[in-house]
Amino acid sequence: MMKMRPALFLDRDGTINVEVNYLYKPEEFEFIPGILELARAAKQAGYCLIVCTNQSGIARGYFSEEDYQRLTRHMEHLFAAEGCRLDAVYHCPDLSGPLRKPEPGMFLRAAEELHIDLAESLSLGDKERDIRAARAAGVARNYLFTDAPLPADSCATAAVADPRELIPLLLRKQNA
Repeated sequence: MMKMRPALFLDRDGTINVEVNYLYKPEEFEFIPGILELARAAKQAGYCLIVCTNQSGIARGYFSEEDYQRLTRHMEHLFAAEGCRLDAVYHCPDLSGPLRKPEPGMFLRAAEELHIDLAESLSLGDKERDIRAARAAGVARNYLFTDAPLPADSCATAAVADPRELIPLLLRKQNA
């Protein structure tokens, strides 16, 4: 039986990269400050790095699956060049269905395919639907990336204004 591993699940737009409506051009991709430091710390602490992203722009006809894949390869190359290779990228191009967040499908698929221990994992997303999807899948610690106070109805563990705020949590796990 393969050993289960923890993962750091990341949303893409607004969490990994600066929000650009329906981003598909590699030249418009810009990292959020602190995300690469968080990704490196996660890898050093033994976490898988997994991206789960809704990409309704495909279904809406704003860009093609090929455009999405080109941007994804660019993003994967940038992460690898920074010493924090992504283990997987999951996306949902549809407007509804079991893979589209807030449904947990992408997280559950990752857990099955990559032998992820969801109870030992954490997620970071900039929208409540990111948090709801991760939580519904069984991810134990889910953080909303915002500089605003955590909404009263949020199911997030906490709000973080900078991705680097999560690094001590990863290191604590590594040293436990």
